[in-house]
Amino acid sequence: MGRPIFDEAVESTLIVMKPDGYRRNLTGEVIARIERKGYQVTAIKIMEAEEDLLRAHYHELVERPFFPEILSYMTSGPVVAMVVQGGQVITGMRAMLGVTDPTLAAPGTIRGDFGREWEPGVIENIAHGSDSPENAKREISLWFPELFA
Repeated sequence: MGRPIFDEAVESTLIVMKPDGYRRNLTGEVIARIERKGYQVTAIKIMEAEEDLLRAHYHELVERPFFPEILSYMTSGPVVAMVVQGGQVITGMRAMLGVTDPTLAAPGTIRGDFGREWEPGVIENIAHGSDSPENAKREISLWFPELFA
């Protein structure tokens, strides 16, 4: 018998393929990169992100003037939420994703290869990755509450 689908003894992170990545059929490419790195996708679902979930996920940005744009972007189509596990997966996935601004993200990173600023002020950066163990656990519990039942 293999590892349980969610093993708290192994470092976990939340990766969310944003609507632009899903719409552009990049989900398989991103999962392939994750698996080639040696990480394991242990939970995955395609879903419409509801406003309440996004407000909880982006709680530190809700009062910012650009938050309505985030809501519009993240509700513009389906997303693919994933729990990814492995040694130092948070640091590794953040390196694989590249910096948030896809214009500045290095070639070879997910955001560097696939993200861009489509028109002034409209940045679509393909994916989200948790930035710390604490945020990973909080974010996974929001997107995958069934793993904590």
